[in-house]
Amino acid sequence: MEHFVPQHSVVRAIWGKADTVLFIFAGAAAEFALNKAVDWLYFTGRLPADPLARLFSTVAYARQIVFAERAGAERAIDTIAAIHGAVEAKRGMAIPDWAYRDVLFMLIDYSIRSFEVLERSLTTTEKEDVFDVFTRVGQRMGIQELPATYSDWLIARQQHLAADLENSGFTVDLYQQYRRHLGPLRYWLLLQAQRLVVPPTVSQLLHLSSRSWLTPLLPLYHQAQHLRVGRWAKAALLPPAYKARILALDN
Repeated sequence: MEHFVPQHSVVRAIWGKADTVLFIFAGAAAEFALNKAVDWLYFTGRLPADPLARLFSTVAYARQIVFAERAGAERAIDTIAAIHGAVEAKRGMAIPDWAYRDVLFMLIDYSIRSFEVLERSLTTTEKEDVFDVFTRVGQRMGIQELPATYSDWLIARQQHLAADLENSGFTVDLYQQYRRHLGPLRYWLLLQAQRLVVPPTVSQLLHLSSRSWLTPLLPLYHQAQHLRVGRWAKAALLPPAYKARILALDN
C-alpha cells in the first residue's frame, strides 16, 4: 500500500506524538494571532469561538494526511481545499496565496522547531523531508509560487515573517480567547511553550520573553515521558473535555 508520507519519514515521528503536536499548536496559535489574514478566521468565527475545537479539526486533517494511504490523504487535502473554497465563495473574495503559503510555512517550521525542542536536532535531510511533505500538500491544493527547495524555503520563510505579521486588535482578542478557554494555568503553559518554539520576529511582536520556565524541565521530561508518572502529569494538565483526544494522538 502506497502512503502519502513514507513509513520511514521523520514527519511520522513528529506528528505521531501528542507532546510534539501540542507544541506545534502553541507556535501556530502565536503566529495565527499575528497574521495579517487572520480576519479570515474571524469571518468563519471558528477560531475565536473555540480555539481548542479548531486545534483538533486542524490536527485531524494533518494526521490523516501524514498517516493515511495516498488516496485517503489526497481526499483529505481535497476536502481542505473545498472547505476554503466554500468560505471564499461565501465571502465573495479569494484568500490570498501568500496566506495559504503562510500556513504551510508554519506547519514546516513548527514541525521542525517543536521536534528539536522536545527530542533532538534534525539533520538537513530530515528537514528537507518535512519541507517536501508539506510542499506536496500545497501543490495538491493548488497553492502558487511555492519554494522549490528547502534552501529556497528558508529565504521565503524570513520574507513572509517580515511582511505578513502585525500585532493588531485581532491579536489581542485571540489571546483573550486563548486565556478564557484554557484557564490561567494552561494559558501560562501555552505562553511558556510559545517562548520555546516561535522565531524571533513572532516573539518580538508578541512581546514574549526569550526565557521559558519550561527550559529547566526539559531534561526531566526526557527522563519521565515514557514512565507512568510522566503520562499522569501530562493528563493532569490537559483540559478535561479534550484529555482523551490529546492522549490518543500518541501513535
